[in-house]
Amino acid sequence: MRIPVIKGIIERRILANYSIDPEIIAKILPAPFRPKLIQNRAIGGVCLIRLNKIRPKIFPLPWGIQSENAAHRIAVQWTVQGKTLEGVYIPRRDTNSLLNTLAGSRLFPGVHHRAVFTVHETKSSFSVSLKSKDGEVDVAIAGNISEKLPSTSVFSSLEEASAFFEAGSLGYSVTRSPHRFDGMELRCKNWKIQPLAVDSIRSSFFEDKSRFPEGSVKFDCALLMSDINHEWLGREDLCCTNATNATLTS
Repeated sequence: MRIPVIKGIIERRILANYSIDPEIIAKILPAPFRPKLIQNRAIGGVCLIRLNKIRPKIFPLPWGIQSENAAHRIAVQWTVQGKTLEGVYIPRRDTNSLLNTLAGSRLFPGVHHRAVFTVHETKSSFSVSLKSKDGEVDVAIAGNISEKLPSTSVFSSLEEASAFFEAGSLGYSVTRSPHRFDGMELRCKNWKIQPLAVDSIRSSFFEDKSRFPEGSVKFDCALLMSDINHEWLGREDLCCTNATNATLTS
């Protein structure tokens, strides 16, 4: 189903990023996705995003809904009809909004799970945590705005990190069909990121040793976006039965 154009404001978006052994993440990714690499490492993470004034673009008045949301993301590439594309694969979405849950794959891409979010913020410090109601997801991050990335990051500069994540604007989300992924593109009117110096971080997904054996994943960096005017544009579903049989459908 084609998702309508949605517009609004990203009040706060934290990208908590992990560098991952590409052979390990390749086992998790479904066809046709393969990991996008930097410094021979794959990149995955959790996007913790508060949206406000979210509404279909066809509605002229500046009203809309506010919600806290989380998306587990993996930077990927894939091939369609001989052309290599890139974006993010989204295996899990969580939200505090009942509307988002009910409207998954209609107004918003993919299956949305209900979660409880706890948020404490100032102008320079951020603490965001969530626990899903099905008990599958437990995420927490706390940190402060910084001027630079950690010295251990795979990204050589903030500019390199910014370009990497801006290129991942096209996302494909898991649906109730194992061979169909909902597509959506993020278009930011004023793309800008800042580093976050992280005091603590927890992720039940990336700390799961059954998925990621010891030494295969480590925290890389966290980035912050604030007060971003944006649009979400529905893109063709991605349907496939194997790695060499990927098609885009309306």
